[in-house]
Amino acid sequence: MGRRLLVLLAVLVGASVAAPGALAGTTSFDLAPNGASATTKRFSLAGIHWQGSGHVSFRTRSVAGRWSVWRPAAPEAEDGPDRGSREAGRRAGWRIGNPWWVGPSDGIQTRTIGRVSHVRAQLVWSPERRIVSRTPAAAPSPTIVSRASWGANEAIKRAPPSYATSIRGVTIHHTAGTNNYTRSQAPAIVKGIQLFHVQSNGWNDIGYNFLVDRFGTVYEGRFGGVDRNVIGAHARGFNTGSVGIALLGTYSSTTPSAAAQDAIARLIAWRLDVAHVDPLGVGPVVSSGSEKYRSGTRVQLRHVSGHRDTGATTCPGNALYSRLDSLASNARSIGLPKIFQPKVEESENVFRFRARVSSALPWEVAIRNASGVEIASSAGTGTAVDWTWDASLAPSGRYTWTITAGSALAATGALRIAGSGAALGIEASTTTQTITPNGDGQADDAVIRYRLSTPANLTITVVDSLGITVATVLDRRWTRAAPRTATIPGSSLSDGRYQVVFTARAALGLEVQRGVPLNVSRTLGLVSLSSEVFSPNADGRNDSLEIRFALTAPASVRVRIVRDGRWVATPVNASYPAGAHVLSWNGSRGRGSLRDGSYSVILESTDAVATVATELPFAADSTAPKVEILATRKLRVRVSEPATLLLRIDGRWLKREVRKAGVVNVPGFGSATRVRVIARDKAGNSSPPVLRVR
Repeated sequence: MGRRLLVLLAVLVGASVAAPGALAGTTSFDLAPNGASATTKRFSLAGIHWQGSGHVSFRTRSVAGRWSVWRPAAPEAEDGPDRGSREAGRRAGWRIGNPWWVGPSDGIQTRTIGRVSHVRAQLVWSPERRIVSRTPAAAPSPTIVSRASWGANEAIKRAPPSYATSIRGVTIHHTAGTNNYTRSQAPAIVKGIQLFHVQSNGWNDIGYNFLVDRFGTVYEGRFGGVDRNVIGAHARGFNTGSVGIALLGTYSSTTPSAAAQDAIARLIAWRLDVAHVDPLGVGPVVSSGSEKYRSGTRVQLRHVSGHRDTGATTCPGNALYSRLDSLASNARSIGLPKIFQPKVEESENVFRFRARVSSALPWEVAIRNASGVEIASSAGTGTAVDWTWDASLAPSGRYTWTITAGSALAATGALRIAGSGAALGIEASTTTQTITPNGDGQADDAVIRYRLSTPANLTITVVDSLGITVATVLDRRWTRAAPRTATIPGSSLSDGRYQVVFTARAALGLEVQRGVPLNVSRTLGLVSLSSEVFSPNADGRNDSLEIRFALTAPASVRVRIVRDGRWVATPVNASYPAGAHVLSWNGSRGRGSLRDGSYSVILESTDAVATVATELPFAADSTAPKVEILATRKLRVRVSEPATLLLRIDGRWLKREVRKAGVVNVPGFGSATRVRVIARDKAGNSSPPVLRVR
């Protein structure tokens, strides 16, 4: 355990109490580990940011002069936006603590354990207010308190909302604060969390999509629409497609109230019904990078999961986590019947519609044109919806489809028909998904190959993780259906995750889009090898291969040796700090030395954005060349491979470079009487000397 330090912050205010209508706001200031600071503003919610690998705890003083117990600054450290997003980058380098509701207070103390270089207090004043609630009309649901009712500050939002294409499930949290709040304090806590997440953490808005208090009141969270697929900032690496629901309080051992559990179950039932997701289902999700799962890891998640299922955290507490299955089961039984997993598969204007129904019911699939006129339909009975529609004779254009089953919430969607002739489509691919635009000549730009199936207007844009266009690469009114390439300059893009979006527009308003992922990371600098060939035979000459690389930030580095696509050795798999590094490898494979032949070094650097791979070829050659003197009159020598010949001819030295194996004529010597030859290849292997005397 590191050295324990005590940092005392005396926050002093006057004797007067703030008026009931005082404005909510956030105060932020830095504290030196060996000093003190002060402010004149009262606060009701507190949190701590710090730098370093150590830990921070704090306590607060109420306006009545009583000190609270010591609280950990970050009992749940995995809330937050996805890595690589602009939202996550605003507080890069800082460890972010959780917001705690402390009630009207005027003092705070912090203490640290281990290495802590900077401490920053984040204090929020959020007065209590009366609330007005509303109920969405789509399906049975709990009453939801709107943002306007709990007093959300819409002026501080940093960016418009981002939306996922679909919802896969909900993630349950607790906020890790007090459980002893009153009914009137709960909306003030919600507003305090918004102020803390935006003004202290630098996020776009409050991180959760919904919040629930212990009295069973449900609050609208992140801006963008309670029934829309708003991407939150509550489960790092798994935010997209997840609805974040946070229960106010700490539930490590405290049992959630019956009112809270009932409200959460009804909220899950309604929200997943809107998304047509089965609360009892399980499905695969690909991580975009969290403390628990590296980017690209495929994880099986329950549709009603806890935050600990995706992050290195105990959230939502054992007492709440143990009730997730029963909450999911209750949610599935509310508002029956339901339609689950509607999907449409298309192949050359033939569409297959499928879905599941919670119980055997009559169902119908209907297709309508842009004017709303039904042009095709099919019906059946059972729990499985399955109908194939041949639209090859339908006119080109936009259509809508609807799946209904009894009183279940209908599933709807849109589709496009290309009509007769070739369908409009885009093929696009890249061999380099991650680029490192640091000017070293290695993967500075991305080259994407693409082809349109039919001529069309084409636009190529680069879109960031928020869906905002950051660059337009091409905007051509008419593009032929031929193989082409597009170069995406990396120098103008900041580090992060992007999509290169191809949008093709043809006649009759038909539009097709195709996205290709692109990651930008400048962490890995130039990678080089000491030599293109080395000789791992322990003869003291060129026995090791040096692999040189530079990092601009700490990263995990793995070096793989590959031959003909087969992975044969892993010289290095470790974390490295920023700076220049040199790795020396003697050719060891763990089961013996490297065999002669052609290989590649693949160096992979993994940071918060992506994994970058650089491949460099080399050869292993531990075999000495063979040399033979064929004749001393009109001197001729045979050598087994390209090499440097060192000849001593009648006391004179001669050096000759041989580019290919075979017989070499040495002009200038008509008839030598004493010849000595050594052949040395590019790897440094030398043949035994050969002597011939005439």
